[in-house]
Amino acid sequence: MTKTMRYVPTIGLEVHAELKTRAKMFCACANDPLEMKPNVNVCPICLAHPGAMPTINREAVAAVIKFGLAVGGKIATRAHFDRKSYFYPDLPKGYQISQYEGPLVLGGELRGVRVTRVHLEEDTGRLLHELPDHPKSEKPASFVDYNRAGVPLMELVTEPDITNGEQALAFAKELQRILRFLRVSDADMEKGQMRVEVNISLAPEGAKEYGTKVEVKNINSFKAAADSIDCEIRRQTELLEQGGTVIQETRGWDEKKHATVSQRSKESAHDYRYFPEPDLPPLTFTKTEIEELFDALPELPEAKRMRFMHEFKLSREQAEALTEDVVLAD
Repeated sequence: MTKTMRYVPTIGLEVHAELKTRAKMFCACANDPLEMKPNVNVCPICLAHPGAMPTINREAVAAVIKFGLAVGGKIATRAHFDRKSYFYPDLPKGYQISQYEGPLVLGGELRGVRVTRVHLEEDTGRLLHELPDHPKSEKPASFVDYNRAGVPLMELVTEPDITNGEQALAFAKELQRILRFLRVSDADMEKGQMRVEVNISLAPEGAKEYGTKVEVKNINSFKAAADSIDCEIRRQTELLEQGGTVIQETRGWDEKKHATVSQRSKESAHDYRYFPEPDLPPLTFTKTEIEELFDALPELPEAKRMRFMHEFKLSREQAEALTEDVVLAD
């Protein structure tokens, strides 16, 4: 009898959260997710007019540092922004200002999952695609709204410590609670304020190296995040058992088909040709500045649960129910 090979999944997450600041990341335009009229909150800076110079949003930087402190990360005393050479049709510059070698936060841990890094970048705008009712008489059209282009975006990357969809779900939900308790993001997945991307690889049990990594995007709910992980594990397992090869690629989550679908080959860091952003100065932080932000942290979800259990003699389940919503918890 042939022994069936057992494959072990290795999963890491990339989480983006739009920050709740008054202005955009590099200009004074309003950061207003409720604005319905397109292309109102725009200026020469976020529209990338020649000669327009960006400035750094201090409020957004403080928000990311607060989050880093909340998860026990190491705050950089010196950080800088980079240019990421990646074309977004709804980001006018033709590149993204992000962080690569000099992120604001390194390390940390949440729900038993190690955090690799937390950095700050700018969001893209929105594209609306309109298909004609009568294909023979009209042409498809695409419209762009730049109101969101340049909004501060926090990105968190985890170590590959996750092994299943349930563990990923617990991590993402606790991350959302922390963002809301800190009042730095509403982190509403249905509104696109928080987006989860999943990196999954499978390797034979006992193997010393990871398998080929596949990234899954287009995840707009916690349930979809858990479902996409479980479906992708099944897909890769079946492919490997049939003697196939997993290729490094980006796949999307199709809610209707309840399956992942291939989108494009996956880029590597060198494809983005990162280099230090020449229009922005490096960021430096003193120990006193970091300590002041730490002292200003509110009571976080886990600390509040423990206090509720101790002071009011509640069960773990009751304390968790009361801390699901920050307003109710307050």
